[in-house]
Amino acid sequence: MSANFSLAGRTALVTGANTGLGQAIAIALAEAGASIVAVGRSPMDETAAAITGLGRSCLSLKADLGDIAVLEPLVAEASAKAGAIDILVNNAGIIRRADALEFTEKDWDDVMDVNLKSVFFLSQAVAKRMVADERKGRIINIASLLSFQGGIRIPSYTASKSGLAGLTRLLACEWAAKGINVNAIAPGYFVTNNTAALRADPARSEAILARIPAGHWGDPKEIGGAAVFLASDAASYVHGTVLTVDGGWLAR
Repeated sequence: MSANFSLAGRTALVTGANTGLGQAIAIALAEAGASIVAVGRSPMDETAAAITGLGRSCLSLKADLGDIAVLEPLVAEASAKAGAIDILVNNAGIIRRADALEFTEKDWDDVMDVNLKSVFFLSQAVAKRMVADERKGRIINIASLLSFQGGIRIPSYTASKSGLAGLTRLLACEWAAKGINVNAIAPGYFVTNNTAALRADPARSEAILARIPAGHWGDPKEIGGAAVFLASDAASYVHGTVLTVDGGWLAR
């Protein structure tokens, strides 16, 4: 059975791999045997060091995914330097907080461009190569509990993550027959940069923690197994699912 979870000989491109969940996912995929292309806007020295320390290769590429013009060249460079991409993890995302009555068009567009628009066009660019090469592939989108719930003060983030769940299902329907599995992971409340403001607010942090049956905020290391599963042969018949990793939040 362990062979079904091996990613040896495969190359994974992970966006937003410099820190947090993206970093943890990239390291977990490397632990399972994959070579990594780490993509982000800031230096990824820590991620690269952890991956190379495992004896895996790590190619770091800097890119602003809010500009879709960079996506085709990014995929071309990654493929030329690291080999064909077998696994794509669309993890990069941003969040802006303000009451809906005061939310600006710029904050709406900035979030939607990174969290949803770039995910579609990066997935398209990678999938075109997979189909042309007649290769099986895996695409894993990082959704959110806000793919199922409304939240407060994050209208564009909620819209983007709700849209991402729908996009995951659509791409699964279109690409399953082409040998590409498209799925998503919906993380709960993890200790990351995106949740720093919530954790810094004692009342909000206490309220959130009280609802998590597991009794603690998620450690980024706790998401890696789900990514390895969806990237592996063990998930060969899994298409269009949104897998929650939330400490039981939605079950509450």
